[in-house]
Formats: sequence, structure tokens, C-alpha cells
Amino acid sequence: MQFLYPLFLAALATLVIPVIIHLFYFRRYKKVLFTNVRFLKEIKEESSVRSRLKNLLTLLFRLLAVLFLVLGFAQPFIKKDDNVRKGQKLVSIFVDNSYSMASLSQDAPLLEEAKRKAKDVVNAYDLEDQFQIISHDLSARQQRFYGREQALALIDDLELTPTVNPLSKIFLRQQQLLDEANNPNKLIYYISDFQKNIVDLEITDTTFEYNLIPLRAVIEQNVSIDSAWFEAPVQMVDKANMLLVKVHNWSDQKVENIQLSMRMDGAVKPVGSLDIEARSTYIDTVFITVLQPGIQKVELKITDFPVQFDDTYYLSFNVKQQIQTLVINQDRPNRYVVSALSSEEYFSNTDRNVSNLDYTSFNQYQLIVLNELSSISIGLSSALRNYLSDGGNVLLFPSAQSDLTNYNSFLGQVGGGMLGALDTTNRVVNYFNNNEFVFNDVFEQTRNNIRLPSTTSNFHLSNQGQLVEKLLGYRDGSTYLAKYGVGKGRLYVCAAPLDIDYNNLVTQAEVFIPMLYKMALSTAGESKIAYTIGSDQYVELENDASGSDVVYRVSGPDNFIPSQQSQGRYIILGLHDQVQEAGFYDVYLREGDVLKTYAFNSNRLESDPICLSLDQLKDMFADEVTIIQQTQQANLGEYIQQKDRGIILWKYCLILALIFLALEALIIRFWSV
Repeated sequence: MQFLYPLFLAALATLVIPVIIHLFYFRRYKKVLFTNVRFLKEIKEESSVRSRLKNLLTLLFRLLAVLFLVLGFAQPFIKKDDNVRKGQKLVSIFVDNSYSMASLSQDAPLLEEAKRKAKDVVNAYDLEDQFQIISHDLSARQQRFYGREQALALIDDLELTPTVNPLSKIFLRQQQLLDEANNPNKLIYYISDFQKNIVDLEITDTTFEYNLIPLRAVIEQNVSIDSAWFEAPVQMVDKANMLLVKVHNWSDQKVENIQLSMRMDGAVKPVGSLDIEARSTYIDTVFITVLQPGIQKVELKITDFPVQFDDTYYLSFNVKQQIQTLVINQDRPNRYVVSALSSEEYFSNTDRNVSNLDYTSFNQYQLIVLNELSSISIGLSSALRNYLSDGGNVLLFPSAQSDLTNYNSFLGQVGGGMLGALDTTNRVVNYFNNNEFVFNDVFEQTRNNIRLPSTTSNFHLSNQGQLVEKLLGYRDGSTYLAKYGVGKGRLYVCAAPLDIDYNNLVTQAEVFIPMLYKMALSTAGESKIAYTIGSDQYVELENDASGSDVVYRVSGPDNFIPSQQSQGRYIILGLHDQVQEAGFYDVYLREGDVLKTYAFNSNRLESDPICLSLDQLKDMFADEVTIIQQTQQANLGEYIQQKDRGIILWKYCLILALIFLALEALIIRFWSV
């Protein structure tokens, strides 16, 4: 037997007090007059024996009461192994409060059961122990230790959250706080349903004691909208914009008659009824017709029960009034380019001479065409690099009289391929990349009679540079038109001059016109149509303000002021866990003037309701963790105390102390001498 607080045993010296009281207790006798003293001696002897016995029993019970009272404060225990922890303990308790914990156990939601278990854990430890209460929120106040009462209050405050994190990330936060403390007694508890998709914990730090408390829900089936995306990166007015919706059946049985609907502009439109095989996905097609330019909000919804947090999917996108293009010419404009970009009302084209440029206006254009410049000046080169880095598109047609050293200097700075000497060999283009956005939907079907361009002269374009992709190619395998990724933008380089004397591209309308349109449109496809709560902490938008005192605000289900950081033409907004509810969030500088709308959805990480069984947890962690089973959870506090200290005896000591005090009182009260 060992003692948790052995210094209390010094109080055993108090056992001498009852002995002293007993030895120095002198009873005062009263003189009693008897008329007959014949039986006095017998009465005296009998009373003396009974009094001595009573006093000895009273002394014994007092000594035993004091003894067991002292032992109770010393907290004796019988250890089961050599891992008994003495002294103050640091206990980190993770309570799973993700949406999956809204499922019902036998009598209550799992979150309520988890909070009860967490309180049992806290109450199982001593007042001097310190606790960290952590959840999927990972808030700042969860990164410190608290006493018992504060820890219990934090547990009461826990609510369901759309944020979900893998256990590996939770452990890193626990480890960070525990490592700061100079204390060898560090314990970690995980109270969760242990869904398969979040259990990625690897036990590498053996200085901690790990304990798992698994909870079980009644149901394990779900259907969710996983994601949605447009087939084309840009949406247009009065066009049937194709939206693809991915619906996932996580159940082991086929589901039928899942109703999919869409809400847009305040009207709800039924899309269709879905039948999805077990453990599989189905991609449905929704056509969205935009009648007016501007910010569009779409809400997709399916009918599913009982797990509903992933049944709604929010998305938003912006349809611009016009696409702005700029053509920079060395001499006169190319009439074919002007005609191509002016034939569609959706495009607004501007022609400028290379000697008359406003570099600060580049950011307003979605496509800049360099039309046979003899050289690229230092100022223009710098402006184009910044424009590309910020997400712009540049289409370069070299001149037959180009300064190749100057051109290659610019191409080298942006990571493009190098131009070789001009080759006057006649060549025909016979390859086009219909998997790339520029040509992927230009032709209804691949045809052998597509009229592709031919050239009488071209520069050799090396296949190097950042994210090079061949869009059009010659029969000999060399490149005619290449695409390079530069920052957030794209650089398109043609190996031949645009002049019709060298290149008949401008006369191939079925290639040239769609190519210009798709290049101009491609820059608009970078904006995400949906974000995930907890995962996407930063968003960006074009900076429409100037000055350091400008404050962007966000309104929606939650209203707040995000952190703001300017980066060129864009401003980065930091959300920092301020988005706590799925829905649409508007960004504005002035009330009522919405600049952009972001759609946030709950994390789908827990859409798969499959939880790891007890045997699977044992196989995963072997002997590295303690798994507290259902039978042990019934008396969780007592189990933890015995696990940490062995067989606890202090309760029995206090009970015995009370029993002996009661016996002493009974003897004094009812034993008359």
C-alpha cells in the first residue's frame, strides 16, 4: 500500500491525544449516604469493571477514528502497476463538437453525452490538477490550463460547430500547450465518435498518456452534396451555363428518390430525382441561365434525413457586364483582330500604340494582345510582369523583325520559352489540344477536316518555361502556340508573326475567334464559387479602395470586420474562424454597396458517418493508448482514479472513521455503568 500524500501521516501523532485524555481523566465522586452498607463492596467492584471496559472501548474507537481519518487524508492506494502518477497532473480533454455529434445515442445527442463524460474526467482528478478543454473550434481560450471549476464551465459552453479538424491537428495543439509545462504528469483524453475520416492520429510522443473514450450513435447512413462546379470557368448572360453537382451516397444501401432543388433569385426550382447506388457518387447536370449581370447566389438542396448539415450547398459567382481587352500595336491595328473582338457585345476592345500606353490601366483588362512589337521596353516588360502575376492574360505575336535578344530577355523573366531564329520553311498546323480550356469546347466533335493555320515563316519556340502546355503544333512536332503559367496569370506565345504574309491564322475563323474569346474569358475563372468553413481562412478580391484607413466589412449569418492586407490590385481578407455558419457573406465598403459575395459551406469531412469500431481502434493503436469501453464508462470517474492510482482506499478510510465515531457516540450515550 502506498500513499498519495504521505506527509499527512505525520498527523498520526495526534493519536496520543485520546490516550492522554484517557490517562488523566479523573472522575469526581459524590458522597452518598447509605443506611445500609452491606452490599457496597460488591456494587463497587462490579461498577469498576464495567467502567474500565467502557473507557477502553471508547479509547479504542477514538484511536481508530483518528487513525482512519488521517489515513483518509493521506489517500492510501494499492497500485496495480508501476505507472502510478503522483503529484499535480496536466489533463488535456478533447470534446468532439462537430456536426456528427448531433446524432442520437440511446437517450441523448452524442454531444451532450460527450460533455457529461468530460465532466466525469475533470471530477476524477484533484483540485490542484490543471485542465485544457479543447474542441474543433481551436479558439484562443482553449490554449491554456484552467482549474476544475473553470474547466467545467468551459465544457458547459461547448456547442456544435461546422468546423472539423483531423485528430492529428488537434493533437498538435494539445502537444504545444503540454510541452510548455515542466510537469511529467501529462494526460490526454479524446471523447468522440471517432469517425473514420478524422482519425489520423499517430502516436509518436510517448511522454503523454493517451486515453480514448468512444461514443456510439444509433444510425450510420447519409447522403450529401459533396461539391459543385461550372463546366466553363466563366459564366455569361443569357447563356445556359452548365453546373455539375456531385451527390454522394455514404450508405451501404441504394437510395432512391433523392430530390435535388435549386434556389436562385428567390425562386425555388426542382432539378430532378436521383437514385444513387450504395457507397457511390452521382454527378447531375444543372443549367443556370443568368438574366442580369452582377453577383449571383445559388443554393442547392437535397432531401435527406437524419444527417442534414451537408444537404445544402451554397455557391456564388459574378457575371461581368463586359470583358475588357487591350491590343498593343507597333504601327497600325490588325483589322482581323479588331473585327474579331468587336463583333461580340460582351467584349469591349481598346487599341493602343506601343508609344502611347498607360501602364496603370492594365489591371482593368482581361486580355492584352501584343501585336508584332519589334521590342518590349523595360517599362512595358515590368508592367506586363506585374499584370501576369496578378492574374492577367497576355497573347504575344512576335514581329518578323523582332529583336530576339530583347524578346528572350522578357520571356526569360516571366518563365516562358525562348524564341530561336526565324525559319522560312512552310509549315502546317495539324495538332490542337482539345483538353485545354482554350479549345476544349470549340468544336462539337473532333473532325479531320478542321481548318488549322499554316505559316510561311516561324520562330522556333523551345518547350521550356513554367507550366508549359502546347495548344497548337506543327506536323513535325514543334510548337505553334504555347501556354505558360506566370504567377496567377497566363502567357500565350505564338511562334509565328500575326501578319497574313507569314501566318494565315486570322483567316481561320473557326480557330482564331474562339481562341481569342476563350483566352479573354479564362482569367475570370480563377475565382472560387464556394469555400469551406474552417479550411479557407483567407479570401481575396480586387481592391476598389485607396488609403490605409479603409475598412472592408463582411455581413451574412455572422457580421464582422476581417483582417486586411493589400497585395497589388488585390486585397487579402483574413477570416480567422469568424465564419461559423454556412451561407452567403457579402463584402462591402459602404452599406448596401456589395463588392463581392462569398459562399461558405460546412466541411464535408464528416459526411461519411462510418465510425471506427472498438476492434478497429485497438488494431490501429495497439497498446499505445487506453481505450475506455462502455462498461468502464458507466463509472468513469472511479475507473480513472483506479487507473491512475490503483485501488483507491481513502473513501473506505473515511467510512471506517465515521463508523468508529458513531460507535463511540453510541457507547457514551447508551452504555450506563
